[in-house]
Amino acid sequence: MASNLSAAPDFHLTIPQSDKRRPIFFTAPIRQNLTKKRLTISCNSSRSSPKSSRNLKESLNPKNPSLSDQLKPLSATTLSTTEDNRTHLLSKPKSTWVNPTKPRKSVLSLQRQKRSPYSLNPIVKELRLFAQKLNDCDSSNETTFLSLLEQIPYPLTRENALLILNSLKPWQKAHLFFNWIKTQNSFPMETIFYNVVMKSLRFGRQFELIDNLANEMVSNEIELDNITYSTIITCAKRCNMFDKALEWFERMYKTGLMPDEVTYSAVLDVYAKLGKVEEVLSLYERGVASGWKPDPITFSVLAKMFGEAGDYDGIRFVLQEMKSLGVQPNLVVYNTLLEAMGRAGKPGLARSLFEEMVESGVTPNEKSLTVLAKIYGKARWAKDAMELWERMRSNDWPMDFILFNTLLSMCADLGMEEEAERLFEDMKRSEHCRPDSWSYTAMLNIYGSGGNASKAMDLFEEMSKLGVDINVMGCTCLIQCLGKSRRIDDLVRVFNVSIERGVNPDDRLCGCLLSVVSLCEESEDANRVLACLQQANPRLVALVRLIEEEKTSYETVKEEFRVIVGDTAVEARRPFCNCLIDICRSRNLHGRAHELLYLGTLYGLYPDLHHKTADEWSLDVRSLSVGAAHTALEEWMGTLTKFVQRNEALPEMFSAHTGTGTHRFSQGLANAFAAHVEKLSAPFRQCEERAGCFVATRDDLVTWVRSRSPSPIIA
Repeated sequence: MASNLSAAPDFHLTIPQSDKRRPIFFTAPIRQNLTKKRLTISCNSSRSSPKSSRNLKESLNPKNPSLSDQLKPLSATTLSTTEDNRTHLLSKPKSTWVNPTKPRKSVLSLQRQKRSPYSLNPIVKELRLFAQKLNDCDSSNETTFLSLLEQIPYPLTRENALLILNSLKPWQKAHLFFNWIKTQNSFPMETIFYNVVMKSLRFGRQFELIDNLANEMVSNEIELDNITYSTIITCAKRCNMFDKALEWFERMYKTGLMPDEVTYSAVLDVYAKLGKVEEVLSLYERGVASGWKPDPITFSVLAKMFGEAGDYDGIRFVLQEMKSLGVQPNLVVYNTLLEAMGRAGKPGLARSLFEEMVESGVTPNEKSLTVLAKIYGKARWAKDAMELWERMRSNDWPMDFILFNTLLSMCADLGMEEEAERLFEDMKRSEHCRPDSWSYTAMLNIYGSGGNASKAMDLFEEMSKLGVDINVMGCTCLIQCLGKSRRIDDLVRVFNVSIERGVNPDDRLCGCLLSVVSLCEESEDANRVLACLQQANPRLVALVRLIEEEKTSYETVKEEFRVIVGDTAVEARRPFCNCLIDICRSRNLHGRAHELLYLGTLYGLYPDLHHKTADEWSLDVRSLSVGAAHTALEEWMGTLTKFVQRNEALPEMFSAHTGTGTHRFSQGLANAFAAHVEKLSAPFRQCEERAGCFVATRDDLVTWVRSRSPSPIIA
């Protein structure tokens, strides 16, 4: 006997119509109200004695029963065998309502027919082979390509054309095939064809063609969907045509289409690249208020924008927004934030963010570690940098040439010779990051800064044996080191070998040779170095010869100096002038040194030499060499003496700034300047509160001037 159970629960479903007043870019999640819908549920059960099924095949091995054999007891006891109550499994079930906002579950349909796999379809195979034939033909010959199209193996249906269009890799061929399809008039053109060819054109950065196709769609009343607009906007962004990207974004806005995450992030990036911070924030806030949840790419764009502007408050805003929205930063976002904090000069926050990244389970890559190493180096956090290096080794984090060389350069900047040697040995033992030319250059810089000429020469010989080319920077570091050590023979040999190996001397190398000339005590050594300089810059050598001649007029020196400065790179002009002044002082040509200092000031090489306020006059010699600083001090004291003698108004305080130098091997100007102050008996004394600063009061200066004889202040 069967008992029937029926129930009629009520369901309410209300789907709201679109509201024109709703924001166009974003729509809030649809809330569903239930409407009344009657649904009958039936359940049948039987008390009749079960009947065993005898028509089942029993040819299977009983030791390895099939699924049907295993289910025999269940079917015999729970399923009715009567004709009336038998469930018709082979009939197509009635459709049931499915929530469109939830993903459809993946189920195995009982009525699914066996179909040949897509990859085994002979038509598809032949069409793909034909597309490959089109890809392989000469892309520059349009006639050949069009003639091949006549050999298409199957009729040009919509599906066949779409398959071939998707398979064409070069954008030129995709565009040609698309135009050919339109001439065949085999089927109406749809949005999907335009989207496919536009994506190919975007890969080739062909925005003008994409723009033309989009306008063609508008003219032919072919719908532009979300993918179309997204492709147009992102292509314009890639081509740096930001105005066009915003123009099409506005057109998309007017259609009421909601941009996807890619489009939205692209437009935010365009605004950021244009420096329109307010527009970025306005668009972002409007989207969040409308229910849109930004993805990590969006936050990466925001972090990059604030980082390039050095806006620390903006970076904090990004971090707070990600935390409040529950967005977990990925590796790209973390790297962008680290770079942003480096630009904003926040090494402490960069370190905290890095620790947060590691604790969250995100493994840093080469870029993360390189950025952090640069931040530590710029902040001169040597201890933190070396601790980072030890963590890289212990955690087996990825390392590349850039990271190794960044750490070596940091060691060179901080004068960390022992640490650099350990890094260098690790590179030698590495399988994938053996030292290259830049690695050796960093080591030459370290040895050169420390005056370790023996190790520098050993490294140079090692480079020669291994076939590692020396670059102009490495040659400059080595020559500077050898010059300070007065190893002129080795200097000449290194210079000649470097020239033979293809090093092209630049202004920095010429300035280095010029500085060595000022250090040479013997004229013979100076001439040998000048012979090297002759190969690199003959006119500079001619100027040296001119200033050494006391008979050379000031006007002649001025004209030649002007020409030399005009032909020299901006960053090397002041070093040239400093070295020329040093050469003059080493040869007791003090009058010529003062002329050169005046010319350097005249041509803007020393723009910050003097500062004046109502309460203090100061002399800043931090960008000068020792000889040039001595000359500047003498010039300044002479000027102040004239002011005192003419009873002109003077400030209460006078100061001279030499700096202290942050490099471990940096000797600075302070000691040499202090010695010269003592030699002149000038009234300056070192300030205890400010290192590298010498101060004097007005009364001290006046007393000093009046106690001196009328003789000039040139020592």
